[in-house]
Amino acid sequence: MNSSRQSKKIVIAVDGFSSCGKSTFAKMVAAHLGYIFIDTGAMYRAVTLWAIENGCVENGILDEDKLVANLDRIRIDFRFNPDRGASDIYVGGEWVEGKIRTITVSNLVSAVSAIGEVRARLVAMQQEMGRDKGVVMDGRDIGTVVFPNAELKIFMTADPEVRAERRYQELLAKGEEVSREEIVENIRQRDHLDQTRAISPLRKAEDAIVLDNGGMTLAEEMAWFDEVFKLKVEN
Repeated sequence: MNSSRQSKKIVIAVDGFSSCGKSTFAKMVAAHLGYIFIDTGAMYRAVTLWAIENGCVENGILDEDKLVANLDRIRIDFRFNPDRGASDIYVGGEWVEGKIRTITVSNLVSAVSAIGEVRARLVAMQQEMGRDKGVVMDGRDIGTVVFPNAELKIFMTADPEVRAERRYQELLAKGEEVSREEIVENIRQRDHLDQTRAISPLRKAEDAIVLDNGGMTLAEEMAWFDEVFKLKVEN
């Protein structure tokens, strides 16, 4: 890592559609720069999981009032996992990395994310985490709401079919039994909900740089990032 990267710490906001590989990309960028990675999407999934496991969801229907009334009971923290060189998420002291990635959580997370009280609480937590800079955050509204003054904003996108195939392969690898059609429908529904919700809808910040990674390898994504980083920070 060169001296300019070490001396000038910034906030990097990574936003975009679901299943674009935002977390993978953000983790790689953080490791590349020696920054802290904060998976904000995992935080919303963690709240969704808590809601499912604590009586706030019945027959697939979310009880928003009950969840809001219990927000103060939800404890979320990240702990560095040396085995994979990244931070794992815990809810109430329980490791939940695997549990938050299921299709059951995916089907409810957009509804949970649309609740104003949930967003307000998690945004406050995220802003505190990034106060000292040197962080990479990914989510839906990092560059527009959480850190509107972030020095570098990236907006990730890819064709829904491409994103669905990635998600399908990820779930298969975890032993989940799910159809491609179900994943495609889930992706399209989440896109619609994320873009049309009343509070903090998904949108590209005016000064964000678009990364369409539909046909890119991870190595190509990082090569793209290096060029963007040099133009934005090092010059």
